[in-house]
Amino acid sequence: ISVFTGREPGMVTGYGTGIDAATHARKIDVIKTALALHQPSKDDPIGALGAVGGLEHAALTGFILGGAARRVPVLLDGVIADAAALAAQALAPISREAMIAGHRSVEPGATVALGKLDLAPLLEFGMRLGEGTGAVLAYPIVASAVRVLHEMATFDSAGVSEK
Repeated sequence: ISVFTGREPGMVTGYGTGIDAATHARKIDVIKTALALHQPSKDDPIGALGAVGGLEHAALTGFILGGAARRVPVLLDGVIADAAALAAQALAPISREAMIAGHRSVEPGATVALGKLDLAPLLEFGMRLGEGTGAVLAYPIVASAVRVLHEMATFDSAGVSEK
């Protein structure tokens, strides 16, 4: 997230699922060290993924790009998916059109990433559970919206006058 937004690691790195302040500080230091060592660039998203991303970031980036290529919406869930979405957008800006933010994690990086992507989350429950819980909760909303778009009558088809 730091690479693609220009924000300092301390501004985008959260506590995850229950680390203490000392571990959080160490986490930020590790990220700063990796950024200084590898100097990834937002202009080289593949290089950035290779230098400071994990396998999960690369896999999710590919998943998002695949969904976008097939014009299939992708429901983002959590800060890892949000980071991958930034990489996907850097690789193919049009991929942003396939992204739906299921929820906003309480992790600070989620807010920064979703802001950079200009995505408003469907839900905000203050979660940081992981395991796809936000997507599970948001999916019925997306499915309902699809049904409304495809099945709801228009004024013309229902014979409703404009008067």
